[in-house]
Amino acid sequence: MQEKKILVTYAVAQEMVNFEWPDAEFYYLRTGIGKMKSTYYLTSAILNFKPDLVINIGTAGSVEHKVGDVFYCTQFVDRDLYKARDLGLSYRVDMSLPLMEKGIALNWPGEGLCNTGDSFVTDVESLEGDVVDMEAFAQAWVCEKHSVPFVSIKCVTDIIGQNSVKHWEDKLTEAKEHLANYIKSIKL
Repeated sequence: MQEKKILVTYAVAQEMVNFEWPDAEFYYLRTGIGKMKSTYYLTSAILNFKPDLVINIGTAGSVEHKVGDVFYCTQFVDRDLYKARDLGLSYRVDMSLPLMEKGIALNWPGEGLCNTGDSFVTDVESLEGDVVDMEAFAQAWVCEKHSVPFVSIKCVTDIIGQNSVKHWEDKLTEAKEHLANYIKSIKL
């Protein structure tokens, strides 16, 4: 059996978690924070490495879930593009089918929807999704355009509207432990 080439993306160094799965070769890419940087660096990496799968790992805020909850996301919305939906702009990406076709993430616990935008959300507002981040939609969009399956694994570090920025900074180490434990509990 040929090893799968898996590209693991993360925004900041404190979010990086090592993967150790049989029959898989891992490449790691720090994209930086935000959709533009993510799009640029991921496109380059896909063209150079030609991965079989991209896994985004990191932290996220939430309105309704608890700090420490971990979700794997296959559906993504862009909260910035949502505002222009009446102009016919697509603001959703669904990677469920490409993952299902490859037999990836079939029995992983905690499926969620990720809401992405170019700002750190600090006030409770009407947000579609389980988790809120600043990169996943852009990465899902790039992967969709390059026909590469994509999944994002996010740990909730802060409850939006409750001093989110401070909580995020304080919870990075704990989030990394939750993410590492989640990864150990799942199979490709």
